[in-house]
Amino acid sequence: MTQAFATASASAAAMDLPPVRVQRQTLSGVVAMGLGIVALLAIAAMPFWASQGLIRDVVELCCYIAVAQMWNLLAGYAGLVSVGQQAFIGVSAYMMFVMAQLWGINPFVAVLLAMIAPALLAIPTYGLLHRLDGPYFAIGTWVIAEVLRLGTSVFGYVNGGAGMSLRVMTGYSPMERAIGVSLLCALMLLVTVGGSYWLLRSRYGLALIAMRDNPVAAASQGVNVGRLRFLIWVAAAVGTGLAGAIYFMAQLRITPPSAYDPSWANIAIFIVMVGGLGSLEGVLIGALIYFFAERWFGEYGATYMVVLGLLTVFMALFARGGLWGLICKVVDAPWFPTRRRLMEDRT
Repeated sequence: MTQAFATASASAAAMDLPPVRVQRQTLSGVVAMGLGIVALLAIAAMPFWASQGLIRDVVELCCYIAVAQMWNLLAGYAGLVSVGQQAFIGVSAYMMFVMAQLWGINPFVAVLLAMIAPALLAIPTYGLLHRLDGPYFAIGTWVIAEVLRLGTSVFGYVNGGAGMSLRVMTGYSPMERAIGVSLLCALMLLVTVGGSYWLLRSRYGLALIAMRDNPVAAASQGVNVGRLRFLIWVAAAVGTGLAGAIYFMAQLRITPPSAYDPSWANIAIFIVMVGGLGSLEGVLIGALIYFFAERWFGEYGATYMVVLGLLTVFMALFARGGLWGLICKVVDAPWFPTRRRLMEDRT
C-alpha cells in the first residue's frame, strides 16, 4: 500500500494534479470508537450500577465476543478453520483454578498468569497440525480438545471428572468479586477486539488481508505465510484462553465436560458466519444475535439448536458476507475502518 501511495503521488505530480493522501478514519469509525470507549468504561464500572444478574449476563456476552473474534482471526484471515478452540478455554481455565485454589495465588492475578498455558499448548499443537489442510486441520483441532478432555477427566490433581470449585473466592466480598471480574472483562475486550483492530490497521494487517485473499500470491510478494499463521494461531489461543479463564471464574466451578465443551466452537462459528466472516463488526452483531436468541428461545432445546444451524447454513450459502456484508451493500459506514483510501489532497 505504501508503494501504491507513492506511485499515485508521483503520477499526480507528473500530470500536474493535486497530490493524494491516504484516508483511514471515517466519521462512522470515530463515532464507533467513542461508543466503544463508553461501553468499556460502563463494563468496568458495572459493580456500581448493575445488578449481579446483569453482570453475569454481560460477562457471558463479552466472553462470546472474545472467543468469536479469535476464531474470526483464524478462519477469516489466517485461513485456519478450527473446531477445537475449546482446548484453549479448558486449559486456561483449569490453570487458573489450580493457581488460585491449589497454589494460593490471587485469583485475579491467576487469570492473567493462566495465559501461559494456552500459549504453551499452541506451540506444539501447531507443529502437529500445520501440515494438515482444510477439514483435516479442523478434525485435528477437535481431536486435541478431546484428548485434553479425557486426560483431565482422569487427572487426580484437578479432582478428575468431579471438577473443581473456586472456594477461594469466598474470601472476597461480592463487591470485590464484581469489580475484579468487570475490570478483567473490559481488559479482555480491549485485548481481543481492540487488539485485532490495531493489528488489522498495521502493516501486518495488510499481510493478513493479502494472505486471506490469496496465500500463494501473498507469499510471492514477500509475506511469510507460515510464520504469520503461526503467530495468529498463538494469539488466538491466548485470547480464547483469557475468555475461558474469566468465564469460569464467574461460574466459580469447572468440570471437564463444561471446560472442553464443543459448544464453544459451535457458538464461535455461528456468531462469525451469521455476523460476517472477516469483519469485526460482524462479530459484534452475531454475538448479540446469539446472546438474545439463547435467552429468548433456549428453552426449546434441540429445536432451537436446529434453527440456529439452519440459519448458519443459509448464511453460508446465500450471504457469504453475513449480516454485516448485507449492511455494507446498503451503506458504507464501517465501525472499524481498516481500508486505506487514496484521497485528493486539497490542503
